[in-house]
Amino acid sequence: MDIRPKEYKRSILKHLYFSPLLTCTELSLKIDKSLPIVTKLLNELIQEGSVLEKGLAASTGGRRAMTYALRRDLMYIVSVAMDQFFTRVAIMNMENEFVSPVVKLDLPLAQNSSALALLTDKLDEIIRSSGIPKDKIAGIGIGMPGFVDVNKGLNYSFLDSGGESIAEIIKDKTGIPVFIDNDSSLIALAELKFGLAKDKQNAMVINVGWGVGLGMIVSGELFRGYNGFAGEFSHIPLFLNGKLCSCGKTGCLETETSMQVLVEKAREGIKSGRLCSFRDMPDDYEEACNSILNAALKGDQYAIELLSEAAFNIGRGIAILIHIMNPELIVLSGRGAQAGKLWLAPVQQAVNRYCIPRLAAYTDLAVSTLGNTAELTGAAALVIENYDRKIKKSK
Repeated sequence: MDIRPKEYKRSILKHLYFSPLLTCTELSLKIDKSLPIVTKLLNELIQEGSVLEKGLAASTGGRRAMTYALRRDLMYIVSVAMDQFFTRVAIMNMENEFVSPVVKLDLPLAQNSSALALLTDKLDEIIRSSGIPKDKIAGIGIGMPGFVDVNKGLNYSFLDSGGESIAEIIKDKTGIPVFIDNDSSLIALAELKFGLAKDKQNAMVINVGWGVGLGMIVSGELFRGYNGFAGEFSHIPLFLNGKLCSCGKTGCLETETSMQVLVEKAREGIKSGRLCSFRDMPDDYEEACNSILNAALKGDQYAIELLSEAAFNIGRGIAILIHIMNPELIVLSGRGAQAGKLWLAPVQQAVNRYCIPRLAAYTDLAVSTLGNTAELTGAAALVIENYDRKIKKSK
């Protein structure tokens, strides 16, 4: 059986997910097929109930073209955003809307030999309780911290799988295709497909979280390096502070800039008598971090001081990136980006101080508009990026 029509249809669905409201001509260019072929495929997809006509495009002087979009409930995606302490699970439709409340799991990863089994069982439980038929779920996308080998499905930092593919283990349990990637790479993917880096050729996305990750967009595509480990921004050795990093080295960027360090510095400052509006910080790292960021946004002097110090040091690292990569855009994203524009001045100050002006002049700096959903959105995008992989492999 000729599988090419199926492949072409899946390709159309992929493009409509990433770029809603495309015309037949635009789709023809994107999948590199003639207008008659694309018209025929679109008509079949409309008859199948997969694609909807969404009205005429804006006039460009000639005959206005019809635009097309995916039916939002055509398929669903199980999207998973993991960090060192917590895991969030969402079920999303084709417009990246949450179809049920996001489930938050208390799932520490460090030295937790049962983390993978707990994650697998919980995902299976969430999928079953959703009531969504498994054949309506396009896949499970998982973003996770650590050294993630996308091709082998392994994480060399967390979620010990005994050498077996994490993706295959979860797929065997749930019966649904699984795709994994580093959390910072998926945040960059979200920015590339739906955020500030859309249509950018060269951009760096900084994931300010419990570490300081980096996702790199090179020539308009996500760059993962030789085996997926590119972007370990956290572990640039910038300081002679003697502080042990999570990687086992000392003086890494992470040791002065992560949100975990921010919380620890705040607690030490409060103990030493620093005045602030967030003295009664909860033990929970996430809640404590949020209290500091919220205080900074409300003008708390100590919170702003802590944030500014971290931002300046991140700016030192960004100066190195600019010298090496010459990006057109750097996006600050992740958990810490909740502080918004408070990041920009101290980061820019460090760039001005440490970067060659001729290089820095061509790099724009911005804070993500995707908020705390960036990793979940990126995990969903990962599934759709691989949507036609099975068909292509069977050719």
